[in-house]
Amino acid sequence: MRTLLITGPGGAGRTTVAAATALAAARQGTRTLVLSADPADTLGAALGTPTGPRPTAAAPGLTAWRPDPATAFRADLTALQDRATTALDLLGAARLDPEELTPLPGAAELALLRALRDAALAADAHDLLVVDLPPAPHAVALLGLPEELRRYLRRLLPPERRAARALRPLLGRLAGVPMPAEWLYEKAARWDVELAATEAVLADRDTVVRLVAEPSPAGLDAVRVTTLGLALRGLRTDVLVANRVFPEPTADTRLAGVVAQQRKAVDEWRESYDVRSVHHLGRDPRGADDLADLAVPTAPTAHSGPPAEWHVADRLADDGVLVWHIPLPGAVREDLDLVRRGDELVVTAGPFRRIVPLPSALRRCTVSGAGLRDGELRIRFTPDPGLWPTGR
Repeated sequence: MRTLLITGPGGAGRTTVAAATALAAARQGTRTLVLSADPADTLGAALGTPTGPRPTAAAPGLTAWRPDPATAFRADLTALQDRATTALDLLGAARLDPEELTPLPGAAELALLRALRDAALAADAHDLLVVDLPPAPHAVALLGLPEELRRYLRRLLPPERRAARALRPLLGRLAGVPMPAEWLYEKAARWDVELAATEAVLADRDTVVRLVAEPSPAGLDAVRVTTLGLALRGLRTDVLVANRVFPEPTADTRLAGVVAQQRKAVDEWRESYDVRSVHHLGRDPRGADDLADLAVPTAPTAHSGPPAEWHVADRLADDGVLVWHIPLPGAVREDLDLVRRGDELVVTAGPFRRIVPLPSALRRCTVSGAGLRDGELRIRFTPDPGLWPTGR
């Protein structure tokens, strides 16, 4: 199944474009599922069909789904309370009733990631998954969440400590209280599997991100920053939708300045992106007819391009170094920062940060330099004589 993730600056019309893309794909005979986490049901307003926690048939071949974060949040917290009953009783803590639980901030986005994973696991039901993501850069942080949470789990509950579960009876007698390690590790292992499944969907070669933005000075800045954040996460983009573009020429002289500004922004985008323009309808699109009039670009075909790669170039024979190539389009040298921490590299690019495990060959090296050239960060690693094989 192909997955198309759609995001862009707030107010740029990304939900409308997502709805129009999903509808166009369904009309071409592609079994399509469109997801959104917007509590205001902007997706349903665009489609002309209310959406909710149950998948709804929005048109022939098109299913719309807006997951309910409250249901998943209550189920998870209730299950956690059930497993921790003994510890809660020892502490004298009162249990929370499911009906009094309200989702915490971010629960809607987590529900969206879970729905994305579940839809991908049921790949036989649909050919295309279109996901209306939150506005960027919030969407960038959301897409990086599975990787970050898995890293936290591995640091807090490393798998090798599971051997200590055999000592639970002894530790319980020494401490005088039951030890909850068994269920805690079981829960962590289940979370790790679920997060890994979500990561696999995002890393799949049939998953791409589509950007939607209005051509304007603010749109130029937003697209550059979003592209940088996606690149740092290793996520691949396909096209940039320049939305709400006014037709040229316009008889309304009051719009002449806006039209010229839009043309300039689109021309600048075309130097770096595959740009597709969607014209302004003169009204907010509502219903299938309006969505069809938008003439949005089609959904990507299967295996639409190579995956984003951070490859290591072997230059030991010539320069005595290995070079890690990290594509970071839109990066500015002054906003880049690198910190080596054990077998990990902390990369900061603008407002984004990612902690990346080093490839195995680079773990036996020291960082000897880095440079940014043509939108690519190149980090030089020199082999550590004490760790590198003597034959090289």
